[in-house]
Formats: sequence, structure tokens, C-alpha cells
Amino acid sequence: MASRSRSYTQLLGLLYFIFLLFTTSTTSVRVGVILHKPSAPTLPLFREAPAFRNGDQCVEADQIHIAMTLDTNYLRGTMAAVFSLLQHSTCPETLSFHFLSLAHFENDLFSSIKSTFPYLNFKIYQFDPNLVRSKISKSIREALDQPLNYARIYLADIVPPSVDRIIYLDSDLVVVDDIEKLWHVDMEGKVVAAPEYCHANFTHYFTKTFWSDPVLVKVLEGKRPCYFNTGVMVVDVDKWRKGLYTQKVEEWMTVQKQKRIYHLGSLPPFLLIFAGDIKAVNHRWNQHGLGGDNFEGRCRTLHPGPISLLHWSGKGKPWLRLDSRKPCIVDHLWAPYDLYRSSRHSLDE
Repeated sequence: MASRSRSYTQLLGLLYFIFLLFTTSTTSVRVGVILHKPSAPTLPLFREAPAFRNGDQCVEADQIHIAMTLDTNYLRGTMAAVFSLLQHSTCPETLSFHFLSLAHFENDLFSSIKSTFPYLNFKIYQFDPNLVRSKISKSIREALDQPLNYARIYLADIVPPSVDRIIYLDSDLVVVDDIEKLWHVDMEGKVVAAPEYCHANFTHYFTKTFWSDPVLVKVLEGKRPCYFNTGVMVVDVDKWRKGLYTQKVEEWMTVQKQKRIYHLGSLPPFLLIFAGDIKAVNHRWNQHGLGGDNFEGRCRTLHPGPISLLHWSGKGKPWLRLDSRKPCIVDHLWAPYDLYRSSRHSLDE
């Protein structure tokens, strides 16, 4: 009996020892999770851009406000776009940049821009993805579903009240003309100014559910079916605020969640609200579609006519195609603005 009792006691002791080991290792794992935070992605390095002073009478010129998003995946495109704007501006010192970014990368992005453009007048605003995350519906391309793609909807609520007009630009473009010409467009009382295309087939932008609903389809009654690309817009910020257009876009996103009335990302709500009711500007200010379609990103050629802005909307981005050594002809027009430090495409080419 004594031997059996000792064996039982030893067994209990062994079990208690195992329990201590288990709880100790579990605690250490939990502590490890708390202490080790995921590190931010390593940002690409860029060459410092030269300082441009192109005009002699720029001291009293008006400030030109430009808004863009800052995304770690598109940063190389943003740098090229900013460089092109400065290079072709008569008064580059009048350009004031308003960047929208996700909070957890803000410091790294600030340092990257400051080191590349030491004289740039800019501010970074934290965009809260929770404003829109629950409202986003899955589209035909994952890149279109990112919260920053919807930041333009909240632009009027983010920039200072003193900003009453702003130019919104995507990150996959370069400007080859003086942006001041677009800035001074006569809005004629409209909220948005952009190149528009009134021969567009709107059946491609909305689903059968939309076209078969007599209540929904009424929104387009009496309007010209004019497409415009939201990657290049002049926005009357005051009129946007007073007209509560952020809420109007959100209302259409709610309908999309319930009924699936379109396939693309943030563009269709803009079309439902503004199509046929914007100030049309010359097509030269958005030579869009250079990135091809949304599925394969095939090469496309330039449209005939003068060009002030080249836009690689679509799946194919010039920096990716150049790096893969499978560029389209139009991608060589973007290469001279590439400030990526490891790039094979130097400014001297």
C-alpha cells in the first residue's frame, strides 16, 4: 500500500510539474504577442528632386491646392506625379499639396517626401479607414476596394475650411503642362470640373439589377450619359460641403451593399450624382486608360490630340511594366519622372 501511495504521489507531482511548464510557456507566448508589433513595410528610396524656380513673378501668385493619396504600394507613382507637376509649373512654389494617408505609415511617408522634395509645401492628413470600410462592396479588382481609394469622398471634410477649391489627382499619372491652367477653369457654378465623354455606354457601369429597377433608374432621367474619370477632378469644396455630397455618395454605397447595382469601385456613385452635370474641361487634361483594362492591363496607344496629362488608369502601372522589362510604348513617357533611386531609368535619359 505504501508503494502504491508513493506512486500516486509521484504521479500527482509529475502532473503538477507538467501543468507549470504549460502555463509558463503559454504566458511567455502571450507576452511575446504583446511586446512584438508588426513592422511597417520598407519604403522604396528616391533621389532628391531638383528645386524648380521657373517664373520671375510668382511672389503674389495664388496658392494652388492639390490633393493626392499616399499609399505604400503607389508611392513611386506619387513621387513621379509630384515631380512632373513641379517641373512644368510656371510657379512651383505656389503648389500646396494635401496628402491623405493611413495613420500607421504617416511618419515614414512624411520622411520620404521631405527627403525627396525638401522645398515642397505639403501636409499629410490621417484618413480613418473605418469611415468607409464597412461601406465598401467587393468590385472587379482588389485595388479598387482599398479604403484609400474612397478617401476622395471625404476630402472636403478633411482639408482646412480655408481651402475652397482643390484639384484631386490619382497617383498613376504625370502632368506635362502647367497645372495653373486647370486650376483657373471657370466652374460655372458646378461642383466638379473634369474632362467628360458623352458617348459612353452606361450599361457597362451598372448591373441588370439597376436597370430593371424603375425607382433607381429614374436618377439618370433627363441627364446626358456622360462619363468622367474621378482620378482628375477640380472640386469646388465649398459647394461640396454645402450640398452634403459626401452623404449622397455614401447613400449610393449603401444601396450597392443591398442590391449590387454596379461593378467598379468608387466611380459609379460619382456618375449617379454628377454625370451630365459637371463643368467639362478639355480632354487634354486626362489622357486616361494608359494602364489598359481592369483585368489584364494590356497596352494602349495615345488618343489623337494635344496632351497635358497622361493617366495610367487601369490595371497596368508603368513602374511595374518597366521593372518587368515588358513595358508598353507609352510607359517610356513616364520613365523620365521616375525618382526611384534603384531605377534603371535616370533623369539624364
